[in-house]
Amino acid sequence: MSVRVGILMGSISDKEVMQATADMLDKFGIGYEWRVMSAHRTPAAAEEFCSGAKARGIQVLICGAGMAAHLAGAAAAHSTLPVIGVPIAASLDGMDALLATVQMPPGLPVATVAIGRAGAKNAAMLAIQIMALSDEALAQALEDDRVQMRAKVMAADAELQRR
Repeated sequence: MSVRVGILMGSISDKEVMQATADMLDKFGIGYEWRVMSAHRTPAAAEEFCSGAKARGIQVLICGAGMAAHLAGAAAAHSTLPVIGVPIAASLDGMDALLATVQMPPGLPVATVAIGRAGAKNAAMLAIQIMALSDEALAQALEDDRVQMRAKVMAADAELQRR
């Protein structure tokens, strides 16, 4: 399985949240590389990883970080790949991470998802949607997943109505 997504975490403590990203990519058979790199503590390593990602076959970068949360912005500064930021609640209920991730200057977009595990899962789904634009098999898998989600909700409603 070729690596198509780069997952960066600002700290190893972010792995608990970012596991949801990895799990969703695994579900769809998407190869990924995940690394711990800090925009502040290891800026040269983060720059090297992001600037060389496209040449290594990576199509989307997903960055999870808490507190000042500049990792996604640093990734966007060093790559033209789509970057998805996952704010992680390390302080201030994650609002600091959310604002640091979403408030990017013009010309350096970072698609920002919800704080925490839901956001980490949606980051993977957004990456899959981006890649599905040029991958018919992945597009079909995405459609099939949506059908399964709808069926699950409808089954839950039917069960509720029987009670």
